[in-house]
Amino acid sequence: MASNSISQAASMATEICTQIASIFSKPTHPYPPPLDLLVTELVSVASRNGRVFLYGVGREGLMLKALCMRLFHLGLSAHLVFDMTTPPIAAADLLIASAGPGGFSTVDALCAVARSNGGRVLLLTAQPETGSCVKHADAVAYVAAQTMADDADAARDAKSRPLLPMGSVYEGALFVLFEMVVYKLGEALGESPDAVRSRHTNLE
Repeated sequence: MASNSISQAASMATEICTQIASIFSKPTHPYPPPLDLLVTELVSVASRNGRVFLYGVGREGLMLKALCMRLFHLGLSAHLVFDMTTPPIAAADLLIASAGPGGFSTVDALCAVARSNGGRVLLLTAQPETGSCVKHADAVAYVAAQTMADDADAARDAKSRPLLPMGSVYEGALFVLFEMVVYKLGEALGESPDAVRSRHTNLE
């Protein structure tokens, strides 16, 4: 019984990882590969001593919170929008926002505010051609994954209950993408594992 359960869990985990991994073999033209774009933008903002602001809704927001934490560990001035200690955005700064399905009213508004105050906007999305948020972006990271904008069609086509429903593929892809970004960015900034670890909180 236990061995069957372990086998089933391993099979499900493999399928989930395979689905997420497949996102990164999909073409993104005319947009640059999201990993390259994010690393380039973050190296640039670090070189000019700018700050990084991050925002996303729902589970997308949770992925961006995880990235924000690691950017801080890498020595960047990183802030979550709406935190009590978030400073004002200015010309040297970068807002990284996510709108997987293409548009959210809050993301639209925040990107517009960032642009109006001279900040640079990088938008993560799975709908770069139709989303309302793209018009505010200086750079677009196209993550070619299923979101709630197109999950209903996929569910109708599936012969069984989807393993990754709604926006789970996109959200999982963001987590994996951000882990790759952290690795490549650490290399680019010359941050040693000990230096990164030294910035982890001890208030826990």
